[in-house]
Amino acid sequence: MDSNKTENDFDPYIVETPGDKLWNRNYCLVMVANFLLFFSFNNILPILPIYLAEHCGADRSVIGQVMSGFIISALFIRPFSGYIVDSLPRKKVLLFCYGAYTLLNIGYIAVSTVLAFAIVRVLQGLAFGATSVSNSTVAIDVLPSSRRSEGIGYYGISNNLAMAIGPSVALAMYSRVDNIHIVFAVPFVATLLGVVCLTMVRNKPRAVVKPDTTLSLDRFFLHNSLPEGITLTTFAFSSATLTTYLAIYGKTELGIYAGSGVYFLLLAAGLIASRIATNKLVRDGKIVRCVKTGMALVTLGFVLFTEWRCNFGFYLSAIIIGIGYGTMCPSYQSMFINLAPNSRRGTANSTYLTSWDVGAGIGIFFAGYLAEATSYHTVYRLCLCLCVVGLIAYLAFTSKHFLRNRLR
Repeated sequence: MDSNKTENDFDPYIVETPGDKLWNRNYCLVMVANFLLFFSFNNILPILPIYLAEHCGADRSVIGQVMSGFIISALFIRPFSGYIVDSLPRKKVLLFCYGAYTLLNIGYIAVSTVLAFAIVRVLQGLAFGATSVSNSTVAIDVLPSSRRSEGIGYYGISNNLAMAIGPSVALAMYSRVDNIHIVFAVPFVATLLGVVCLTMVRNKPRAVVKPDTTLSLDRFFLHNSLPEGITLTTFAFSSATLTTYLAIYGKTELGIYAGSGVYFLLLAAGLIASRIATNKLVRDGKIVRCVKTGMALVTLGFVLFTEWRCNFGFYLSAIIIGIGYGTMCPSYQSMFINLAPNSRRGTANSTYLTSWDVGAGIGIFFAGYLAEATSYHTVYRLCLCLCVVGLIAYLAFTSKHFLRNRLR
């Protein structure tokens, strides 16, 4: 690999043909299933901390433990998921994992104690970690190679729509519906529809990786993406902490309750708009530029969020942070995929998601203890500091590492 290669020298060896249809039937079905999966995840996210505090008497540190259990267990399963997805028929793996996640949604309806909720979160995190890896890998499989980077960007829009609609629906229902079981039934119904969508996907048979008796760390983790993974954790920490504790922070420290749903809508609007606007840049190989711009915008958004404590600053930060993450994340995922051969696409995906989960899990877990000792505002200032660190690390080292080591 030429060490002098620049971003504008992106290898154009993949030529688009008229038959390379981006919005094919299989891709649309997988996107809908992904939306329903993340709708379920985001639907639970803002109301469970409030429910645990108001109805179960849990303090901030306990809430942090319960909420982080999901991410920690997802983190544990991610590397193995990539290996399994590369070694077995992907659709079968996806249906099994998605079905398990769906059934575990019943747990929110059936349980009533903090310990029981914690167990459900841990088990569902395992299912979610495997499902998200296999679903995104199947999505890449059904995309034409010439439209892959573009397709990844649009695929992420389903996550962003789920981030907008899921929390808003949950917060609206929580404040208006007396029966909490009805509120917790919504994510189960959503993922059940997701399973139906996946049964209709017709992906082509492919060669799978033959099992090797000698297993190494590289079979589960894309080792040459370590700098990219470490840098990503700083922004994952900030994102997960922001979305997990936003509703309870707005209510207890800012006096904003109903406005949390609006914040999620604005955040998702920024995410979606930026993904659409920057997709051509990603497709043309301007990955480094998109990541750099996105990181700078996220950092600016956290400055507004933490230092301009009024309603206007609160909502403006949502738009800017959303635009930042929407610009950064699809490009960052493309970085991992471009560092791996096609036969290890699942491993590349799981490495990207594992890196995100490391930061997210640490953030959600640690934020609960820090908030208990200080305040949620202090937690979000820490998020800002980590964004600054991540941006500096990316500019100084990570971007250069990617340009030296990418395969395409």
